[in-house]
Amino acid sequence: MHPELYTRVVLTRDIPAAHLKAGDTAIYIEHLPVADGEAGAILEVFNALGETLAVVTVPISAIETPRANYIPAVRVWEDVPA
Repeated sequence: MHPELYTRVVLTRDIPAAHLKAGDTAIYIEHLPVADGEAGAILEVFNALGETLAVVTVPISAIETPRANYIPAVRVWEDVPA
């Protein structure tokens, strides 16, 4: 089962190639089915101002929907100048 398109998701693990960490949030914009292996997800990552930072592809197992007991947090993304 995958999340609804265009909803907020939370990363369940670090994605070092994209400078993303477990707990970061993104918008789920596309499901990538596969015949063999694990399906994928295309995510759009935004900064605190709502500007797009990246569009990344991750395994579907690397995301989950937010839970009621999650608290959003802010961290500095190293690729973006302040």
